[in-house]
Amino acid sequence: MEVFSSIPMLPVRDVVVFPYMILPLFVGRESSIKAIEEADLGNKLVFLAAQKNVADETPVADDIYTVGTVATIIRVKKLPDGRLKVLVQGMNRAKVRSYEQTEPFMKVSIETIEELIPGSGTETDALIRNVKEQLEKIVSSGRLLTPDLLLIIEEIKEAGKLADLITANLGLKVNDAQNVLETIDVVERLYKVNEFLSRELEIIEIQNKINNKTKDEITKVQKEYFLKEQMKAIRDELGETEEKDDDLNYIRQKLLSLKLPAEVKEEAFKQLERLERMHPDASESAVLRTYLEWIVEIPWSVSTEDNLDIEKARVILDEDHYDLEEVKERIIEHLAVSKLNNKLKGPILCFVGAPGVGKTSLGKSIARALGRKFVRISLGGVKDEAEIRGHRRTYVGAMPGKIMHSLKLAGTNNPVFVLDEVDKLGADFKGDPSSALLEVLDPEQNFSFRDHYLNVPFDLSNVMFIATANMLDTIPPALRDRMEIIQLSGYTSEEKIKIAKKHLIPKQRKENGLENVNVKFSDKTLFKIIREYTREAGLRTLERLIGKMYRKIAKLIAQNKPLPNKLTPAIVEKFLGCPIYLTEEKNADDEIGISTGLAWTQYGGEILLIEVAAAKGSGLKLTGNLGDVMKESATTALGYVKTMAQLYGINEDYFQNNEIHVHFPAGAVPKDGPSAGIAIATAIISHITGRPVSKDVAMTGEISLSGKVLPIGGLKEKSLAALRAGIKTVIAPEANRKDLAELPKEYKKKLNFVFVDRVEQVMEIALLSKKIENIEFYKGTRKHIKAVA
Repeated sequence: MEVFSSIPMLPVRDVVVFPYMILPLFVGRESSIKAIEEADLGNKLVFLAAQKNVADETPVADDIYTVGTVATIIRVKKLPDGRLKVLVQGMNRAKVRSYEQTEPFMKVSIETIEELIPGSGTETDALIRNVKEQLEKIVSSGRLLTPDLLLIIEEIKEAGKLADLITANLGLKVNDAQNVLETIDVVERLYKVNEFLSRELEIIEIQNKINNKTKDEITKVQKEYFLKEQMKAIRDELGETEEKDDDLNYIRQKLLSLKLPAEVKEEAFKQLERLERMHPDASESAVLRTYLEWIVEIPWSVSTEDNLDIEKARVILDEDHYDLEEVKERIIEHLAVSKLNNKLKGPILCFVGAPGVGKTSLGKSIARALGRKFVRISLGGVKDEAEIRGHRRTYVGAMPGKIMHSLKLAGTNNPVFVLDEVDKLGADFKGDPSSALLEVLDPEQNFSFRDHYLNVPFDLSNVMFIATANMLDTIPPALRDRMEIIQLSGYTSEEKIKIAKKHLIPKQRKENGLENVNVKFSDKTLFKIIREYTREAGLRTLERLIGKMYRKIAKLIAQNKPLPNKLTPAIVEKFLGCPIYLTEEKNADDEIGISTGLAWTQYGGEILLIEVAAAKGSGLKLTGNLGDVMKESATTALGYVKTMAQLYGINEDYFQNNEIHVHFPAGAVPKDGPSAGIAIATAIISHITGRPVSKDVAMTGEISLSGKVLPIGGLKEKSLAALRAGIKTVIAPEANRKDLAELPKEYKKKLNFVFVDRVEQVMEIALLSKKIENIEFYKGTRKHIKAVA
């Protein structure tokens, strides 16, 4: 054993240096260059050890194997790029005793390792012979090693040197080669080398089998080609046309050029081979040909790249639609997540809202913002499941369903797909199409959607599905659960005016050829049209009436008559006739027994006058085309008044001698819902006590029998209806205070909101004259009224 102190150390990558091995090393790291220069100036000895991780640029002691090779530097050459080319020769195995220096390069203290050399024996001789024979087989196969290596190895008699030389030339992985280097026992080392050679021979044998199999396949293809050429010659002699061959060749070439999934490709070529063997006049020939044409034309791997520019997408969405912030925010979120996860599945949304609020056109806008194709299918009245999944090919005239048909028209596998009127799906003896949609609209299942006609899986997970509906009640719960529901409420009059000026008026001017005619709508004119000629949540009727106004102007131009400079409210009645709907107004005076409620309709908010009268008799009488819920609400309100009669100074015998009659005007209009509860109670108490209801107060809230005011919906629409009617104060349940966030700031400044949780608080605000004194409130506590501007 020999000890070397302060010998420069050079960590090497991708190679393990063995004794007696001469090889060039390219040195580029600054620390390694300094180590070579130090060794070259000294005794020219350097310790070479392999790195554990090839990627480490600055390895430390723990990143380097402790067993390496002492080598002598034969020659050093500096390259133009600053690197060194060093020719070294391995001398002895050695092991690191300690690191004496790590900067600016490594110096170590090492000790050489003596090999355990066995005496001559049959085991060692057999191993040497076996190793040489295996090496000859590898060289004869033409793999890895050169024949010159055999001449060198033939002269080597030492077992250790033989094992090292073969290992150095086998091109093993670093950890395998290091394992051999660290094996001191020569016999054990030969066993390991013998194992590596056996494994290499096995790999060569498998490669030969693969090559032979490939040659057999090529021969088989050549044979098929020869036979097909013979068949072609025979058909030519029989006078058969080549039209079929041309069609089939076209289909074959298309199938080969398309990136088809493995299962689809297998089925397509299987059917193509059947068609090739079939006579052109066979009845099934046309069926198979149509099937293959569908396979060829469906976009299995064609997709468009999403536009992930969030700001640009936001601009496009704002250009096409006013407001609808929830929907726009959801699309922006999808784009943001797509930037981080390129394997994101397409979302499945359901836009629910009244007709004309822009559900379908919003789908087009989303497609434009994402840079995707847009397809739409109408599901209204669809009763046959095959419309979705297609017919099986056993039926005459079978075709794929609407899903695959629309994807073929789109030409991509990731369009924006609008399923219009999903709430109007039907069902009969032919099946339930809504059940067929359960798989289509489930990202965990639709990656392998099977159309009955094609009978091969298609990945729908990249498609963005958008369903539209007017109501949720008719959508089956299982289908509704698969979709992300987004409610689109009706537009307010103010929103309609903005949308008309930005979108509808420019569109109608262009369609009616009036782009160069400067005739404008005033806000008052649009408001008059909206309030007196339309009653809708959407914008379709408004757009038609704007178009009608412009057609009247076009008629004046055609007749060479003078045009108005501006379309005023007075001109509206001239062009559109008498108003169709009356403008809602509040009471002119403070009246007894008449309260102002607030109602929500699919066309927006409305004020609702509630009248109460009493006549001899007993009980409760309701009129005004009321639904069951509203009738129960009136009964509850009367029950509360009876319970709290003492509080309001009402004689208990009053209800035994008087019949309370509650009437809702506009009797032809159906009314339902619980939110008129406090307004009914207010009108009843006002009539009985003779205290008038303030004309400037409107209210909404469900009433409980104990006098609690329960939350309601549609506060935004109801509040704007109160504002239009000139009402200054709105009473609403305390639980609805959070809904103020939905209201624009300018509306909150014009209305005084009072939030209550007890009916007694409502009476103090809504009923005029002195407040109730010397009578304790319900549960013995008088609650403080909180008013919020």
